[in-house]
Amino acid sequence: MLSGQAVVKTALMTETTAEPQGPEKAGIVSIVGRTNVGKSTLANHLLGEKVSIVSDTVQTTRNLIRAILTEPRGQIVFLDTPGVHKAKGDLGKNLNKAARSAIHGVDAILLVVDASAKPALEDDGWFRRIAREEVPCIIALNKSDLHSDRSADYKALWQEICEEKESGAVPVWASVSALHGNGMTALLDTLFKNTPEGPPLFPDDILTDYPRKLNMADVIREKLVYRLHSELPHAIAVWIENIDEQEKKWTVDAIIYVERHSQKGIVIGEKGRLLKWVREQAEKELYEMYGVRFKLTLWVKVEKNWRKNVWMLKKFGYA
Repeated sequence: MLSGQAVVKTALMTETTAEPQGPEKAGIVSIVGRTNVGKSTLANHLLGEKVSIVSDTVQTTRNLIRAILTEPRGQIVFLDTPGVHKAKGDLGKNLNKAARSAIHGVDAILLVVDASAKPALEDDGWFRRIAREEVPCIIALNKSDLHSDRSADYKALWQEICEEKESGAVPVWASVSALHGNGMTALLDTLFKNTPEGPPLFPDDILTDYPRKLNMADVIREKLVYRLHSELPHAIAVWIENIDEQEKKWTVDAIIYVERHSQKGIVIGEKGRLLKWVREQAEKELYEMYGVRFKLTLWVKVEKNWRKNVWMLKKFGYA
């Protein structure tokens, strides 16, 4: 069962687990890239557990999440970061700032790109940033199993930028499919090769140090995003007001924030059906995570322009 501000690991002995082949290693790897390239899916697959929520919507990952993989070779702490995108408001700008700063002070950078589509402006920006970094960099060509493989375009862009910047950086290229698992074992081998020697940074039974309240809020928000798609996911935030931990059941009060009264009805749904579905699905997933039954009470509250409210952004951990 999960406790404190950590999620207890239940299954990390996956196909990527290897026997120790020398001194124990430990390091921090920042997973970065533009939005919707599969960073969270990749992180979840590497750990063999769901740590980050996943959807095809911009701004799904809003907080920096530490996902901790411990195995016989050592320990890697992955930083799953928000995807860089064309930001319009304070929320988006704060998420971009957090993502870009996450490459500093780490032992390696794992840049994830969508190899099924041609390089975007954000990919060009990331290439220019990591070309200046001295730490090892691995570029994961995700979705490389699709027919429209544009890997050559990314390599050509990298070469062009290195020549322009007179950079001698040499990344390791890895073709993977985070969704189906192709190339993930080789990717993890590469990451361990580029991880320094050292003792573990966290206890070996910890999967993440992500605060419990934020994790629960993310699970609820993921269900809302799944049902609402592009209607108003960016206008939604979830706050866990209270957790009452009983031995057999946890009672959780959560507030779903929207920006306008018209959005409140959309979240609730006709006769409350959408909100009921969100509650049931979230209770099911939280039970699987924590090993205890949940009773969620969801309230929908209007907070006008919360994405422009610095206090609200800090409350949610977005600033």
